[in-house]
Amino acid sequence: MTSFSPSSPVLLVRQLRKSFRGAPVLKSVDLAIHQGEIACLIGPSGAGKSTILRCINFLERPDSGEITFFGERLCSEDGNIFHIAPERTLQHARARMPMVFQHFNLFSHRTVIGNVMEGQMVVLHRNRDEARDRARACLARVGMLERAEFYPDQLSGGQKQRVAIARALAMSPALILFDEPTSALDPALVQEVQGVMRDLSAEGMTMLIVTHDMRLVKSIATTIHFCADGHIAESGSPALLFGDTAPSRIQSFMDAAAH
Repeated sequence: MTSFSPSSPVLLVRQLRKSFRGAPVLKSVDLAIHQGEIACLIGPSGAGKSTILRCINFLERPDSGEITFFGERLCSEDGNIFHIAPERTLQHARARMPMVFQHFNLFSHRTVIGNVMEGQMVVLHRNRDEARDRARACLARVGMLERAEFYPDQLSGGQKQRVAIARALAMSPALILFDEPTSALDPALVQEVQGVMRDLSAEGMTMLIVTHDMRLVKSIATTIHFCADGHIAESGSPALLFGDTAPSRIQSFMDAAAH
């Protein structure tokens, strides 16, 4: 374990690489996320943005590199040997940095509140009463308590995504990973999810967001990372990367996104 102080990044990624069937997708990714930061990963499709999240969460195993979360190395290299932490360590890290997916990933056979309780009981070993109380509080936080006994097929896309966010909040996260949280939604439903995420931002929640939604990026991001060709090509504040002096490739990307 490495040392951790309040000034240290909560998440540190160094030289992360990942290939699929011999084709490199992540070529050398470096990333640091600090407490309270809302970092957005943007860039063209196929740049590796979602793969970065999936490797950080170990839904995909990296090929090499280093990932450190709150001072604990989840993977690292020692010479030519690549080490991945024991599964128990990875499970503990996943519980503290849950992911909100593009397509919600709710259990269709469980009610809204059952979905929010499940991970708490299975992963955090909370008892049913404690998990229910926490679930109710998190559902209230995203405006879904009145639908606690509904099933997913009775909800709109925006409501499903709000339940997915409540499920992540119920895990008492240190960091939430969002993978295209609004891209599967009808335009009329995007604003309700954006509103929940803006509320989380105002409360100081640390977030790492992959998105093509530039309105969301401009409204909540504290840091933007532009991904291209399997690595993070540019990083900076919204004012720097979206201003008149933005690098030409970001200007080209923004022009294309606007159309």
